[in-house]
Amino acid sequence: MNNGFNLLALQDLETRLGYAFQNIELLEQALTHRSFGPLHNERLEYLGDAILGMIIAKRLYDLFPKSPEGDLTRMRSTLVRETMLAEIAREYGIGNCLRLGPGELKTGGARRQSLIADAVESIIGAMFIDTCEDYPRVRAVVLSWFKQRLETIHPGEEQKDHKSTLQEHLQGLHHPLPQYRITNISGSDNDQMFEVEVKVEGLPSFFGKGSSRRRAEQEAAGNALTYIKDHPLKPKRK
Repeated sequence: MNNGFNLLALQDLETRLGYAFQNIELLEQALTHRSFGPLHNERLEYLGDAILGMIIAKRLYDLFPKSPEGDLTRMRSTLVRETMLAEIAREYGIGNCLRLGPGELKTGGARRQSLIADAVESIIGAMFIDTCEDYPRVRAVVLSWFKQRLETIHPGEEQKDHKSTLQEHLQGLHHPLPQYRITNISGSDNDQMFEVEVKVEGLPSFFGKGSSRRRAEQEAAGNALTYIKDHPLKPKRK
């Protein structure tokens, strides 16, 4: 293609996202940073941000009928924050498909958290337009991206990811930090599955799987936290 995109790469991205665009130019625009040219993704990002907020807010409203507004707001903020959207972007390889200007390319823009998080929102906005504003269809796609995160989030808890929670818990007890190790990588380059082991001193090993190393580590840390909840660790002397 002469517009800076590779058609096969876009098709692979559509497969990973679970949505095939009728108008591929909308996806191209969603993946175009303003540094590349005048037809960029900022307006789509604006639209996608609003749609994402609505989708997540309604899903949390349905999942937690007894939770007060404050808990729902905190959970929504956790799910739609930049760090979470950047995780999703990495899991689906969105950064590899971005169209950037020379300056952004030189400074590693395709890996920049804020930039790839914005692209997730832009894609949501592009899907909404591509479906002729078919909100239920867009909602189904977006909720598939957040499925695991929605299953593990809970009201009334400080909204931190499993790795951070495990690390802070061990530090509070003066235990050594957990050690993560990749035990296996399977699948093709575009559809990899990572298996990770986490070791916590004095406990058995815990394992996790995921489409990215980070996701596998999060699952392993979550399994460790579940075990520790039933088998509390004793604090060590300083």
